[in-house]
Amino acid sequence: MQSPVKLWRNQKKIAGLIGKTGRIVAFTLIRVPPAGFSDQAPYPVVVVELEEGLPAQAGKRITAQLVDWQPEHLAVGQNVVTVIRRVIQPNTEGVIPYGIKVKPV
Repeated sequence: MQSPVKLWRNQKKIAGLIGKTGRIVAFTLIRVPPAGFSDQAPYPVVVVELEEGLPAQAGKRITAQLVDWQPEHLAVGQNVVTVIRRVIQPNTEGVIPYGIKVKPV
C-alpha cells in the first residue's frame, strides 16, 4: 500500500495531467497481470504523446492504462484524453489510490 503522504505529494502531478489530449504511439496488451490487477486482465497499456498542456508537457510521452476501450481503439495514432481513475482495488482499510489513465476520444 502506498502511504497517504506519497499519495498527497503525487496529486499535483496528477492534477496537471487531467483532461490532456494526445495520441497513442505504442501499446501492449497485458494478459498476465501483477498482483492486485488480476480482475482487470487483459488490459492495454499505452505510450501517449501529449499534444497540449503546460509547456513542459507538450510533446511529452506518458505511459498509462487505456480504459473504456474496444479492440478497434488499440491502434497507433488513436486520439486519447487523460482521466483520473482508481488504480487498484484497495483493502477495506487502505487509502483508495487514484492515478492517470487514458480513454479514447
